[in-house]
Amino acid sequence: MLLDCVIIGGGPSGLNAALVLGRAKRNTILFDEDKPRNAVTHESHGFITRDGIKPSEFKKLAKENLLKYPSISIQNQRIINIKKENRTFLIFSEDGHSYRTRKVLLSTGLKDVLPRIEGIHHFYGTSLFNCPFCDGWELRDRAIVVIGEDERVFHMTKMASNWSKDLVVCTNGKNILSTEQREVLNKRKIKVIEDKIVTLQGNKGRLKKIQFKNGKEIEREGGFVSTELKQATSFPQTLGCAMNKMGGIETDKMGRTNIEGVYASGDNSLSAPPQLINAASDGSKAAMGVISDLIDEDF
Repeated sequence: MLLDCVIIGGGPSGLNAALVLGRAKRNTILFDEDKPRNAVTHESHGFITRDGIKPSEFKKLAKENLLKYPSISIQNQRIINIKKENRTFLIFSEDGHSYRTRKVLLSTGLKDVLPRIEGIHHFYGTSLFNCPFCDGWELRDRAIVVIGEDERVFHMTKMASNWSKDLVVCTNGKNILSTEQREVLNKRKIKVIEDKIVTLQGNKGRLKKIQFKNGKEIEREGGFVSTELKQATSFPQTLGCAMNKMGGIETDKMGRTNIEGVYASGDNSLSAPPQLINAASDGSKAAMGVISDLIDEDF
């Protein structure tokens, strides 16, 4: 059977794309390895009617929505290879099966690489986050820290200042702030600590103290971490997709990549803040791009 589209990735982007394709009567398989980037997240925010929902509950409801569309199939399988053959693609799953499709939508997302700091994984997703727009409300007016090891820490500090004025910037041993940036932070009474962090301490995911190599420590109630973002799979490189300066997959407004028949949506494009609602919207647009191109080819 020749499929219209295979979606790789069962996050909000892939799920919403599947919905749009299903409503267009397109034969689609959504492959979901079920290893989401937000696995550590207890609540998702900023999505109207779904504010505060658990990511697992969101996925459960989304898959229930897809069940009423007979042209959609959901496979809980990992895809291990994609080969382009003329105008179609062969998709190989880990269980040994293969599928032929006209279009491929990569909704594979990103991976967060945290700074190498002892204890950071105990707090990430509970009191340390990477997106002020997603979790700033929960840290409003508290004593918070912004941890970053590259130049992005200044921008994140600026964003975080909207939710709390009690800020400390920690660069974990790195000298990354310019003189001008230091002056701006100093005027706003934002302390900068460049000493290396030895450990983070707290209880049940709630940050309480940060200890430094010089023996000093500060008390903080939570904060934000500037993470390194990497593509969750090697498929963009394998297929020859062009990448943007930030390491995201380069696409047009409808999710088309430079490779004919290959589309991308969600966080993997790095074109918008990594919010659930942005990813879902991106999936919808990419699905419309797929459908429009299929119609043009067949009309």
